[in-house]
Amino acid sequence: MHTPIKSLAAILASVTIACSSAIAQTPPSETIRLGYQKSSTLTAILKTNGELEKALAPLGVRISWHEFTSGLPLLEAINTGNIDFGADVADTVPLFAQAAGAKLAYVAEESASPSAQAILVGAESPIKTIADLKGKKVAVTKGAGSHFLLLAALAKAGLSFKDISPAYLTPADGRTAFIGGNVDAWVAWDPFLTSAQRQSGTRILSDGSNGLASYKRYYLSSAAFADRRGDVLNAIFRKLEETGKWVKANPKDAAALLAGLWGIDTATVEEANSHRSYGVGAVTPSGLSEQQRIADAFFGEGLLPVKVSAGNAKIWTPKRD
Repeated sequence: MHTPIKSLAAILASVTIACSSAIAQTPPSETIRLGYQKSSTLTAILKTNGELEKALAPLGVRISWHEFTSGLPLLEAINTGNIDFGADVADTVPLFAQAAGAKLAYVAEESASPSAQAILVGAESPIKTIADLKGKKVAVTKGAGSHFLLLAALAKAGLSFKDISPAYLTPADGRTAFIGGNVDAWVAWDPFLTSAQRQSGTRILSDGSNGLASYKRYYLSSAAFADRRGDVLNAIFRKLEETGKWVKANPKDAAALLAGLWGIDTATVEEANSHRSYGVGAVTPSGLSEQQRIADAFFGEGLLPVKVSAGNAKIWTPKRD
């Protein structure tokens, strides 16, 4: 007895149902735009090893990478909708974005790394304490985390910013001025800090220890993206967390990889990395307390055009499996 042949309509119907089911199980394709800086350690590693692409592929997400020279243009690109997610920026940067009315969301933080920035003087300098900076010329990058460290150190020593002569310079220009003897002190962060210590005769006058300046770094997205693609941010968060642990557990391998990306010798990178926590965690309202200290200090110095409430920023919270 022969089995009846299905009609063409029935065959087409079954094929349509099967295809519809397959399409339903395949997430729609989307490209997210990820901004980073050359110094974005954990993101640089993920860009190199392709692990983030692998983590996002099941979500139907691809990545387009966009490099920025500094944190402020990166956050401006997020605010204008040209970037969806931004790799780590120094603690001061989100406050400038808030002051400009940017609708951003804190996604993750790297925990405190107070020894990753410091105020340097020459090894033979007569300057022995922060109080000795009075009347001296100090190189600092305007608006950077190092700027807050200098303000905090001066305040603790009973000095104001008006008691010194600031030279607002980029890290590279600041180092040149410092080594050339054109400034009395220089406020630097890693890897510039460690590089200067290893290659020139320098002495640390003060770093951010003892509650002076924690130096956290933050990962941010647009508020709209945080509301829309929490699944993507969860995947990114987990990969950043894993990579931070890998860097600390494998300092030599991490330094060798980054040295090639940064054009810095491996020993310097390894030492600089030892000053960073690379501990990726969730942002909390209480954890933003120093952000408020920075905001108030910068407003007082006229660096921020308006008062900023750090606690008003949107905070995205990762979901644990």
